[in-house]
Amino acid sequence: METEKPGALRYPPRLNQAESDDLVQAVKNWALAHGLTIRPQPSVVSDDVDPQGLLAINVPVTLFPSPFPRQCFDQARSVQQTYNELYAAISRDEEFLAGAVDEVRDGDEFTSNLWDVHLRVKKEGYTQNLSLGLFRSDYLVHQDLPGNEPQIKQVEFNTIAASFGGLSAQTTLLHKFLSTSEYPLLQQSITPESLVLPENDSARGLAAGMRAAFDAYGDSELGHERCILFVVQDGERNVFDQRHLEYALNDTLDPIRVFRIPFSQLLDHTSIAQTPKRQLLYHLPRNRSKTFEASVVYLRAGYGPSDYPDQRAWEARYHLERSAAIKCPTVLTQVAGTKKVQQLLATPRSDADADADGPSILGRFIPDPDDAPLSAQVWRTFSNIYPMDTSEAGRKARQVALDPELCLHYVLKPQREGGGNNHYREDIPVFLEKTPESHWGAYILMELITPPKQENIILRNGKLEEGGVICELGIYGTCVWNQSTGELLRNEEAGYLLRTKGDTSNEGGVAAGYGCMDSCALV
Repeated sequence: METEKPGALRYPPRLNQAESDDLVQAVKNWALAHGLTIRPQPSVVSDDVDPQGLLAINVPVTLFPSPFPRQCFDQARSVQQTYNELYAAISRDEEFLAGAVDEVRDGDEFTSNLWDVHLRVKKEGYTQNLSLGLFRSDYLVHQDLPGNEPQIKQVEFNTIAASFGGLSAQTTLLHKFLSTSEYPLLQQSITPESLVLPENDSARGLAAGMRAAFDAYGDSELGHERCILFVVQDGERNVFDQRHLEYALNDTLDPIRVFRIPFSQLLDHTSIAQTPKRQLLYHLPRNRSKTFEASVVYLRAGYGPSDYPDQRAWEARYHLERSAAIKCPTVLTQVAGTKKVQQLLATPRSDADADADGPSILGRFIPDPDDAPLSAQVWRTFSNIYPMDTSEAGRKARQVALDPELCLHYVLKPQREGGGNNHYREDIPVFLEKTPESHWGAYILMELITPPKQENIILRNGKLEEGGVICELGIYGTCVWNQSTGELLRNEEAGYLLRTKGDTSNEGGVAAGYGCMDSCALV
């Protein structure tokens, strides 16, 4: 069954040239005025044209909010707090995570190196028991056959650098503005009453999670003013998304000082106090006499191998991990977000244990789905995911992955975050044939999710792209927990993200140039 569209007429409406021109101008002006922006890619504006990095353009965005099934939207929101609790519990289970790392170690040096950072700090002794999670659980609407009820299926769970919370809130506001100012004036008029646009305060929701961790840290015993450090990539293009979170932390009766520091400069501008607690001290580069104590470190870098070009980068991550700052995320929480963990959680009870009556792997962390309604709702969001190891299930998955017909229904995923890392359909056997078989266990094989067909118009780099689209919903969550006791100090849902891409594109990353920002029109 195709998703019902807002209103009785064609959606999105067919625009004449004048309407298209006016709507594009309205979007560009609003986006630039409200920070719905991104630094342009070099292919759009070269460094020679803008050597000082002065320019910004509107982020790729849809002209209209995309229809999204209300029941799927509500389902995704209703399980987020359970997902927060789940991943907090996983991060505390060192034995389970060690086993997951061992299964991918041969083909995934990056995850192995992360785990080695944890082992180094564990040997020395952790000084900070509190952890902060700014999570995002991503879903596609799955409709296997026309006429069947749509349902959400999880694409992945993000535990590090879960981006676009700042821009998502602005995109919702953009579409609400257009619904009252522009859509009613079209020849095929769309009235504000015909669009159900849910509220979305993702920027403030994520900032509230950081605020909770900042407060839980307590006052500085060294007498320093405290701060939050945003650790970012060099040449970050998605800077405005991050800035919205910073501004939300500042726009309160009790503002929090926020500093941005490139990952590559951590060892230059931070030090660890020579105390048992090992406080993390930030020395302001423009005035070294100013020293701040970092209560919270928010990582928007460090999630992929390219952020670690040399051993010094790994020393910087160790430097953070051994400090007293509350990390978002810790190494353990980052490892909990790997695709291998996602695959293990989705393993059915009968395959999870030699004793079929024992708990599922999911049941190791939250009440087993057979016993708890919320756990059952989480279970229903899982897709079919298989290991690529030498187990019986792994050998069967390898046969599927190498079959030129069967592979057309699957995606092969490494233990990576960010767009551009996956291998789809007919590319899977080609990739595996070029990859040493000893490395195959570092991947998981996931059944492709089949979203319903719909259309929209995307404004990207000043040009319109019209046609079929696929929408991916992300639900944000914030969680602060005690790594030793398991106590949850905060567990909240924190808004949503809708990313949309052309239906012929496999990847969906906005900053990577694949997808665009969107918002939901519930139907």
